[in-house]
Amino acid sequence: MPDSRIASLRNAFFTGLLLVAPLVVTIWALRVVIGIVGGSITPLFAPYLPQALAHLPSVVWDVVATVIVLGLVTLLGYLSGYFFGRYFGGIAERMIQGIPGIGGFYNSVKQFIATVGAKDRTQFSKVVLVQFPRGGAYTIGFVTNMGTGEPHQHLGEPHWAVFVPTCPSPVNGFFFYVPAKELIELEMSVGDGMKTVISCGAVLPSWPPTKPPFLPGQRPGA
Repeated sequence: MPDSRIASLRNAFFTGLLLVAPLVVTIWALRVVIGIVGGSITPLFAPYLPQALAHLPSVVWDVVATVIVLGLVTLLGYLSGYFFGRYFGGIAERMIQGIPGIGGFYNSVKQFIATVGAKDRTQFSKVVLVQFPRGGAYTIGFVTNMGTGEPHQHLGEPHWAVFVPTCPSPVNGFFFYVPAKELIELEMSVGDGMKTVISCGAVLPSWPPTKPPFLPGQRPGA
């Protein structure tokens, strides 16, 4: 088989893989969520199901239980905006924060969600390339703060706070103060940066940006 035919088949395979991968990851994530949530709740009520419904596969009840739990969580979030929701939510939060070891972890997760949430996503102000884990190797990072404080008084030159997420799960990562002159600022959006991290570099925003069509009488490059 000619080399060109092999290269064409290889390119077609990787193109199809990139199209299928998001669907596979989505299905896998749904199965994990259903298995963790529904799989832990279904055994509690399965013995009490009516005989007419007991013959249904357990996965059906796992899905039903997961939908109910997610609905209850959504309802809880909706009710938390009211006085009683905030009151009891505050009590529960203080109880969790009082548990040794768990309280610190809870606060860290809460802060991360607040940082990357829709309302506070602007805290990730820039996407940059940062040398990590060694010089000459670059990865995607997100600038979280360009201000100055006590740490900067000991550094001597402008440093930016940078969060380097792990992939494919950006929940964990590393935090650094990096000299601003060593960072390479990118034009991609925070959303595109996250897609790049989650896909382990398989998904990249188009570059260079698509140019507008030429105007009548305009020369290319003008």
